[in-house]
Amino acid sequence: MARIKGGLNAKKKHNRVLKLAKGYRGARSKQYRVAKQSVMRALASSYAGRKQKKRQFRQLWIARINAAARMNGLSYSKLMHGLKVANIDMNRKMLAEMAVNDAEGFKALAEIAKKAIA
Repeated sequence: MARIKGGLNAKKKHNRVLKLAKGYRGARSKQYRVAKQSVMRALASSYAGRKQKKRQFRQLWIARINAAARMNGLSYSKLMHGLKVANIDMNRKMLAEMAVNDAEGFKALAEIAKKAIA
């Protein structure tokens, strides 16, 4: 049986990693061994980053809602509790959008929340 050398497969594997490392500085984009480490780390970081992005957006929305709620005489937690008691199911993304772009609508929601708590 003829011997099959693995050069072609190794070359493909190396090129795949080097393509991902394109744009990296110095040896990180040229040498396979160094590029492989950088790419593995970058892929791990990008996975973690996708999770962190969701946390950061929620944090931003809560900060915006809290600021608008305090302008209407409520704290964030009291506003959210009041909306829940009043059976208003609105996510934080939409509440934050209203707080920034529709102050009158947000004020109406704040009043509803105040009445529900009292």
